[in-house]
Amino acid sequence: MGSGSGFFLTLLAIMFASICAAQSLPPESMDATALVRRAVEHRLDAGKSHRPVRYLIHRTDERHDTTKLIIETADGDVARLVAINGKSLPVEADRAELNRLDTLANHPEMQEHRHKSEQKDAERIDHLLALLPDAFLYRFEGMAACAAGQCYRLSFTPNPHFTPPNLEADLLRGIAGEVWIDPAQERLTRLDGHFIADVDFGFGIIGKLNKGGTVLLEQTDVGGHDWELARLVLHVTGKALMVKPLSFQISEEASGFAQVAPGLRYRDAIQMLKQAGP
Repeated sequence: MGSGSGFFLTLLAIMFASICAAQSLPPESMDATALVRRAVEHRLDAGKSHRPVRYLIHRTDERHDTTKLIIETADGDVARLVAINGKSLPVEADRAELNRLDTLANHPEMQEHRHKSEQKDAERIDHLLALLPDAFLYRFEGMAACAAGQCYRLSFTPNPHFTPPNLEADLLRGIAGEVWIDPAQERLTRLDGHFIADVDFGFGIIGKLNKGGTVLLEQTDVGGHDWELARLVLHVTGKALMVKPLSFQISEEASGFAQVAPGLRYRDAIQMLKQAGP
């Protein structure tokens, strides 16, 4: 999967993970749009105080089934491939993975480049977050059973009066669905979204996402009221540059969250990954 598709997936995941807060208002007095407007502010505030974690992520797509151990650091995320198709890496493949980590440790410019790319993506996503209250129309639909007991259930549809300011914001024009919000901690627990219309990028010249695509996301409290994306299921098709088929058939599940020391450097994380074993 190329860097462009990687950013697209990150964009979707973080964009929807941002619709995550609510004042504990009685449903009859709830202003759903104002709720989401506050939600964006709360999500950005939470990001500033986020505590780094380590976790496993199991990802399947049309070609691969992989499990990686991820450690977040002050220098960006570091990962070690630990399983393919549910099985530990063969000895030679694991040795190659350790050699890759050694190379990364010896070439800080590689990690710096990756970290700068992550930061640029985060800045672009923060800009997108500010558009959410105006991009959709929200409505309180009732309560839904969730892990927390009962969650607010809000529907959202594209706002016909919203004008996307850039290509990245175009995808907001074709998505509708529901979000579930935990009233106690004021965080998103689940999102079900679907593309209700084809979405063109750059008048269809750069690309198009087809009607009928779906996205499912679930968040969880990993401790200390710090929330992480725990599940992503994405089924989207389209075209790039008018002719090249696009297909994102992806499932990701994260588990085993554990906090790591704040300010952890990437070389220290590499040593932790190497000691973790396959």
